[in-house]
Amino acid sequence: MDDSQEPQPARAPHDPVAQLDRKLDATNELLQRMLAEVAKTPSTHAIFVDAGYVYAAAGLLVTGTEDRRSFDLDAEGLIDAFIDKARTIFADSRLLRVYWYDGARRRIHTPEQQSIAELPDVKVRLGNLNANNQQKGVDSLIRSDLESLARHRAISDAALIGGDEDLVSAVEAAQGYGARVHLWGIEAAEGRNQAEPLLWEVDSQRTFDLDFCKPYVTRRPVTLYEDGPAPSREDVRFVGARIAATWLSERGRAALADLLPGHPYLPGPVDQDLLIEAERLLQRSLRGHADLRRALRDGFWQHLQSQY
Repeated sequence: MDDSQEPQPARAPHDPVAQLDRKLDATNELLQRMLAEVAKTPSTHAIFVDAGYVYAAAGLLVTGTEDRRSFDLDAEGLIDAFIDKARTIFADSRLLRVYWYDGARRRIHTPEQQSIAELPDVKVRLGNLNANNQQKGVDSLIRSDLESLARHRAISDAALIGGDEDLVSAVEAAQGYGARVHLWGIEAAEGRNQAEPLLWEVDSQRTFDLDFCKPYVTRRPVTLYEDGPAPSREDVRFVGARIAATWLSERGRAALADLLPGHPYLPGPVDQDLLIEAERLLQRSLRGHADLRRALRDGFWQHLQSQY
């Protein structure tokens, strides 16, 4: 008989080699059980929505304007549509949740944002709005969530709906931990509404067209103002001061300090807000009345300067 085929003598129970063999067998058995559990665990995806991008892109595509005050967005219906699309694309994956990123004054939820936050499987995350109605801090929130979820292996795929180039770092961070990032966008009315570096960085791209977006965006009816005599300059000046008082209470003195250096000019978004609110209060259009619009701005500035 070949010596190599001779039975090996049994090792003594306390033989160090025998003990090592038993530990290796136990480790292999544990690894096999873990691999079996991993194989049974479905992959997980999450949807990250930059609400500012969605409002601007969908509003412009469907109604021709980015101004949120000019249209209503059925956020619940649109979120459900995103979830259904993800369910089709990630067929063998389960949804973790939808993250909805938006801006708000002092990060206090608006009634609309509150209703979105109450939806199942939806997490609302708020950045701030500055004096010019620009979102601040939203991109950093997206990066923080994407990176954290990818690092802890909580997601395998991320559907990112946005277009800002600042999101590139968020994509890179998630990919660095092994997650795949899929960029979803809304068809641009013309040109592009997503930064090219962002398009280059992601793992896949998808665009939702007019037919997809149209059911969820509705233009608001135009307010009809009553005919009659135009208000006096003093009436309009008083309304400007009244709006300034509300503006200051909502935004605080930090926003006032940012605004004052531009006197006598107002940033475009602030000026537009002022005009729309004044017309609502007066129930009278100020379009075509340059003198009354100047009186409105004068009243607005006069009140702000008196509070500084």
